[in-house]
Amino acid sequence: MKTIKLNTLYALAMLTIAAFFTTSCSKDSNANTPTAINVDYPAAYVVNGQDATVSVIKLATGEVTGTISFPSSAMVTWPHHIAYHQGNLTLGVPGMDFSAGHTSIGTMPGKMLILNATTGAIMENMDLPVMNHNTIYSPNGNEIWVPQMGMNGKVLVYNASTYALMNTITVGMMPAELTFSSDGTKAYVANGDDDTVTIINVATKAVITTVVVGNNPVGAWTGSNGQMFVDNEDGQSISVINVATNAVDQTIALGFMPGIAAHNSVKNELWVTDPMNSKVHYYTWDTGMGMWMDAGVITAGDGAHAIAFTTDGNTAYVTNQMAKSVSVLNVANHTVIKTITVGNKPNGIVLKM
Repeated sequence: MKTIKLNTLYALAMLTIAAFFTTSCSKDSNANTPTAINVDYPAAYVVNGQDATVSVIKLATGEVTGTISFPSSAMVTWPHHIAYHQGNLTLGVPGMDFSAGHTSIGTMPGKMLILNATTGAIMENMDLPVMNHNTIYSPNGNEIWVPQMGMNGKVLVYNASTYALMNTITVGMMPAELTFSSDGTKAYVANGDDDTVTIINVATKAVITTVVVGNNPVGAWTGSNGQMFVDNEDGQSISVINVATNAVDQTIALGFMPGIAAHNSVKNELWVTDPMNSKVHYYTWDTGMGMWMDAGVITAGDGAHAIAFTTDGNTAYVTNQMAKSVSVLNVANHTVIKTITVGNKPNGIVLKM
């Protein structure tokens, strides 16, 4: 089991509180809604962790057209990952800076935030007992699933209409990201301190099995090819889980700490960010060998982290946490075609097409 550094936790907690009060002084404490926007076009939403804002990028022009800035009364600090579902955005708010990695350092409160994707209005702002990396709608949109990153790991399942708690599912220690298989039948929870992934039946909420992966897994990222790609930070590897068999088919040795893994379903390429070296590595499927093979590397920005592909597979957007930017990449020739300035420590990104 990994050591929990209480002194580090205390220091980070104090920094978080200080950052909150600093942010509060710059915002209208009487405001009840975020900055008004009107996103009636295809857009990228970028979470700026340090600023506690969301930048909106119009995909047609590659320009920032708006920023969702939360009022101090919302108490949003260090938002992390974001998801989109049928007009709504879900935002995980762990209240902690994970830009240098996701090493377990203890337990803090979290927050479930639901936004209207068009206006940026807050639809739900619920305090949680334990910090959460993400908050995500179920595939059918009827539920909202939230991992609780504690030593006694839990997943909370809420009714998406009433926000009433429906289920509590026990998983492993220090669960980080929660994701779903492309067919929507299984949920995957990366248990950082257990070095495992818990697989859950979405319909019954029963745990199917627990799969051993690499050291300090952060998320099992969805592939449309019947695979899930687990980024193991301390293990510096990707564990490839077969959705049908619940087994690890391949472990890809990276030689660097991964930021995130993303599968391009159109091009059938696996992209993995390398934050410490400002790179994106891409892998192609070797049919003869039946495995993923290293195919090349792209230079992005400092702290390259999250990746989002357009539905046609031709364009990728990569957040660069230390560079305060988003790199726009041409997938066909693996080159950066534009760099967009956003807020401080951009982390999660999602596209509304």
